[in-house]
Amino acid sequence: MKTKILCWMTLAASLLKLLKNAALVAAFSVLALVTGCSGELEIQKLSGQTMGTTWSVVIANPIASHDQTALQVEIESLLVDVNRQMSTYDPTSEISQFNQSDDLNTWFPVSELFAITTAKALGFSETSNGAFDPTVGPIVNLWGFGPDAGVDALPSDSLIEETKSQIGFSAIEVRAPQRGGASAIMKRSQRRLDLSAIAKGLAVDQLYELLDDQGYVNFLVEIGGEIRVKGDKDGQGWKIAIEKPIKGERSVEQLLSLKNVALATSGDYRNYREIGGITYSHTIDPSTGRPVTHQLASVTVADSECAMADGWATTLLVLGPKKGFELAVSQKLSAMFIERTENGFAVKQTPRFERLLAGEAE
Repeated sequence: MKTKILCWMTLAASLLKLLKNAALVAAFSVLALVTGCSGELEIQKLSGQTMGTTWSVVIANPIASHDQTALQVEIESLLVDVNRQMSTYDPTSEISQFNQSDDLNTWFPVSELFAITTAKALGFSETSNGAFDPTVGPIVNLWGFGPDAGVDALPSDSLIEETKSQIGFSAIEVRAPQRGGASAIMKRSQRRLDLSAIAKGLAVDQLYELLDDQGYVNFLVEIGGEIRVKGDKDGQGWKIAIEKPIKGERSVEQLLSLKNVALATSGDYRNYREIGGITYSHTIDPSTGRPVTHQLASVTVADSECAMADGWATTLLVLGPKKGFELAVSQKLSAMFIERTENGFAVKQTPRFERLLAGEAE
């Protein structure tokens, strides 16, 4: 579909109408606003569903000779392929077959993308001393947030401790693709791998590369609120709104103007469970086997790759406002933390994120 960019006031009204559709944006903590008042600019929009959420692509000044229907088919085919590799909800996927295997100390052949993604995940685990753990799935399921959901009561302390014995990223090894070799992963003890914490970001990167390879120079890719943009859209940055982390509400905390960057947010206010009148976050601390209890409501990370932004956002949210911010600064990350306080929300930004807000190129 081709249309014309409207001025901000018109699109702001359209956005408010869009936000009422909770089914469409329930997973969004970062919202894209295609705005601009510098005259008429031709744009092309594509969208669909994947990974239990929605995806969208917005192209400014599309290439006239490229067929939109063919591009839609290519995008959907790519997303199906990513799901066939990484979805724990698909019993036939690569990751499910690895998890179902009882073979220990044996290399399990996987696709190159699967191996690269697993290596990224293990990198986050090592840097965070296990705060990010791609084997935490059994505990996630225990609390009712995974594919085996259906929990109506709190798990007992003994069951939590028993389940904790089933996790630990150090039991997973990766043989990354090398010339003359094959991609493979191995488990030293029985583990279930779950890459969902970076899968959406990874898929965004895959779509970005698809569009980039086809010669598009100004576009935005988004899956479930994870975003990556290229170009400046007619001399202006892509307008991205970071949500205020309030349950059941839709309001903007920060408006950004971005060029050539990826953005991801992790928060505790969209995915949670209430058991016995108490709210439990979907973010699990692997060290305790329980949902996090700190007051960090959301973390937004900007990076050159969406998979990296996605993984870092999850890692920092698990660590909490103090340890997370310290790690973000030590790793020179571009991150924004929103913490709940008695007086409302407190926002804290790393030096790199402050430079991003100021529009300083790096």
